[in-house]
Amino acid sequence: MNSKLFKACKEMEATPIDMLKDPLVSSCAAQDTRKKRRVVTKDGHSNVKIDHVDGLAMLYLHDLWTTVIDMKWRYKLTLFSATFVMTWFFFGLIFYIIAMIHGDLDVPDTASNHTPCVMNVQSLTGAFLFSLESQTTIGYGFRFITEECPLAISLLVAQLVLTTLAEIFITGTFLAKLARPKKRAETIMFSHNAVITKHDGKLCLIIRVANMRKSLLIQCQLTGKMLHTHVTKEGEKILLNQTSIRFQVDSASDSPFLILPMTFYHVINDASPLKDLTAANLRGKEFEIVVILNATVESTSGTCQSRTSYIPEEILWGYDFMPVVFNSPSGKYVADFKHYNKVIRSTDHFFATDLEKLKLEEEYRKDDQKEREGHLNEP
Repeated sequence: MNSKLFKACKEMEATPIDMLKDPLVSSCAAQDTRKKRRVVTKDGHSNVKIDHVDGLAMLYLHDLWTTVIDMKWRYKLTLFSATFVMTWFFFGLIFYIIAMIHGDLDVPDTASNHTPCVMNVQSLTGAFLFSLESQTTIGYGFRFITEECPLAISLLVAQLVLTTLAEIFITGTFLAKLARPKKRAETIMFSHNAVITKHDGKLCLIIRVANMRKSLLIQCQLTGKMLHTHVTKEGEKILLNQTSIRFQVDSASDSPFLILPMTFYHVINDASPLKDLTAANLRGKEFEIVVILNATVESTSGTCQSRTSYIPEEILWGYDFMPVVFNSPSGKYVADFKHYNKVIRSTDHFFATDLEKLKLEEEYRKDDQKEREGHLNEP
């Protein structure tokens, strides 16, 4: 059994593993992941449900600007179109009522002793077209307002003022939504898994981050928060206690720019919230590490934020990331993302009895036990 185990372990160390495809690392972990609760999804969205809030609709209306900006594009385009159509129809209906009260609809076009409030408005359709032409400043000249009705003149002034303000608001939210760096943040890729391995002789939690565009991200700062259950000295149970996790790039906490895939390290020492982690107890822990990358987009000077999270099933003990940056014959650096989510076994002797080997040994032990039970049951 020992020779079989030794041979299998050596094969595991030498074979690259794709974290997204390997059945041992990914599929089993994915089954456990679906059962785990998480605050932040892998793509960085909040997984928190807000419920039983009194007056929630009014809270959204009080901050109408943010509410409209956060709308999905299909709802925003619907609101944009509906705003124009509804204002055209609303003011057109009022113009039609004014014409009806003034008697413009009952007087034939050939009557020369009657001056209508709005010329050539004989129906609701005509009033709607006059409202549309006035608000959009088309001014065909066929329908126009006269000096006969001060009420109609006041209504026209009110329509132009109110609809101009509405157009400014809607157009402003369009520009603000387009200018948001949200889409830029989606081109920042985090490694699907984090690894725990040795780096410069220190045990470290390592994640990989890559910029998928050629435009630079400068002044990058990566921070982490560990969310876990904590019981205070007074006995109060905090379900999601937040503990800071400091990441660094080599010897510095800041990266001047993110142009190539980079690895960020968190040293697991006595001051680390992960100091109690071992290969045996990692999968049994209940915590979530939320990673936040803040950066400045060079092309627009705007700030963007990208997020992801890792739960214990997505942290691999005793693995190293495969290299993804190579030199090309033309003298350029090449980032090969084919290996971005692939890992290899760490060759450090510290991981000689890590979790995966313990699992493999347990499988061999169970197989041997079944074989012995089979021999005992033979007649």
